[in-house]
Amino acid sequence: MAGQDTGKYSGMPQVAARFVAQRILMKSYFASSVDAHVHGRENLTQLKAPFIAIGNHTSHLDACMIFCSLPWRLSSNLASGAAADYFFSSWYKAFATRLFFNTYPVEREGLRNRKGLSGELLSAGVPLLLFPEGTRSRTGAMGSFKPGAAALSISRNVPILPIALVGNYAAMPYGTPTPVSGRPPVHVVFGRPMKAGPAEVALQFSERLRRYIIELHDTTARAYDMPTQADYDRAVALRTAAVDGELPPY
Repeated sequence: MAGQDTGKYSGMPQVAARFVAQRILMKSYFASSVDAHVHGRENLTQLKAPFIAIGNHTSHLDACMIFCSLPWRLSSNLASGAAADYFFSSWYKAFATRLFFNTYPVEREGLRNRKGLSGELLSAGVPLLLFPEGTRSRTGAMGSFKPGAAALSISRNVPILPIALVGNYAAMPYGTPTPVSGRPPVHVVFGRPMKAGPAEVALQFSERLRRYIIELHDTTARAYDMPTQADYDRAVALRTAAVDGELPPY
């Protein structure tokens, strides 16, 4: 719906509140909870808003680590798409997620009264954080990408910043409210900003982005002796075979 208020995602009072929430409260908490490493900062030098940041999605840590790892000039107005049916189902959830992550509602199903807000935010100069898988992985394996982020990039002529998140699944698996003990290692890997080729449609661009994020993930995982996407896929296949009776469970 056209004419939605995009100013509240970049206004000075909101930016000041987010600075305190993200750079003081959230960053301090996660510095004591995980051993975070950031790679590819050189790929951010020429990046300017508006842009779309995307990453693999395995944990509630994902958005936290991206916001904490980006320089403030890129994250101060970064708006994160969040499921309207969950994060905006009550005032206190909506308040907390807006305070820390500048969230805006994304409709997964049902009413589409906020359709077009992503595009309006980009047109207003507000960068976006989206997870193209649509939901967190339950296994650590990366799912297929929905082409929405790629389509937005093409239609609004803005670059996509691909980000690989390594170790977040082990550090805070699905269903756990806090990171596991022992400050587990996590890695945030910034790739080079990308745009679609002249004849590339959204589906093709989205798949190219997915392959690139897998490459970023696995290069870092191998360097630090952590599971690659192939390792996660193999574990899923073995569990599936055990459930189907093809292999004894273990």
